[in-house]
Amino acid sequence: MPLVDERRGRGLAIWAQIAETLQDEIKRGVAKPGERLPPEAELAARFRVNRHTLRRAVAALQEAGVVRIEQGRGTFVAEDVIDYALGQRTRLSENIRKLDRTPGSTFLRGLELPAPARIAKALAIRAGRPLILLETLSFADGRPLSVSAHYFPKARFDGIIEDYRRLGSITKALAERGIDDYLRKVTRITAQLPDAADAHLLQQPRNQPILVSEAVNVDLAGTPIEFGYSRFSGPRAQFTLEN
Repeated sequence: MPLVDERRGRGLAIWAQIAETLQDEIKRGVAKPGERLPPEAELAARFRVNRHTLRRAVAALQEAGVVRIEQGRGTFVAEDVIDYALGQRTRLSENIRKLDRTPGSTFLRGLELPAPARIAKALAIRAGRPLILLETLSFADGRPLSVSAHYFPKARFDGIIEDYRRLGSITKALAERGIDDYLRKVTRITAQLPDAADAHLLQQPRNQPILVSEAVNVDLAGTPIEFGYSRFSGPRAQFTLEN
């Protein structure tokens, strides 16, 4: 049906009326965060406008951060960005719960491998020593948030894969080995485009950047216990530093 034209009295152009209508519907939950809007042709037919007018309305919504346009996939309602707090005690599940979100995780794979030189240096062990690699996919409110590779020295953490699969938590698995608390020693953050596997797991296009975190956790004696390599969905996460 056509737009209600009482908004013409406020000097709103047709494209602005369309943008206002769609934004109001999004605020009322007609379309929820992460959901795709109807196709361009369907929206143009609904508002009885040409595609140029419809595109101008959608572009305005994108500029306002209300929607995101993914080339070849469509227009999606923008997700609420999760503030991932980085501090001495960085715990993904706790961060998500503090934001009144529901955390979750899925085991992807676990294996043993020789330590590459860079990871060995971060963990203060000799290159080539055996490592345990545990890969997980984490969620917030059922939406993929990050893909993470956790590396542990096998000499100290042999069996941690089974513990994680049983307990569903890295923190709880570490506690099984007497590590009730641990600290973040260093975090390095970069941005890059995802590879095909990460884009698939994070449910985002490959032309949309991800945030990459490399981190080293240590026990209370200062001994490195974990090297983490995590890829966060760019549209759904931002990092905040805790003082």
